[in-house]
Amino acid sequence: MKVVSHIALRKIPTAPMTHEFLGQMLGVRRASISVAAAVLQKAGIIQYNRGKMRVIDRPQMENIACECYGIIKNEYDRLLEQ
Repeated sequence: MKVVSHIALRKIPTAPMTHEFLGQMLGVRRASISVAAAVLQKAGIIQYNRGKMRVIDRPQMENIACECYGIIKNEYDRLLEQ
């Protein structure tokens, strides 16, 4: 969710993110990030290369995120409208 928020809410096409950074951000081992990134890349959801992640299929990325994504996105949008 944190990764989806970081990328999706800010609508950045490509974000600089190393496996090490993502592991620290999510509290998991770097190897776990490598596995997850490979799965998402194979599914055509992201493109990940040399510390840069690009979301290719944003609707699918949002679809697989936890239910809290919608809540956070709505609040983010509401705050930006003010």
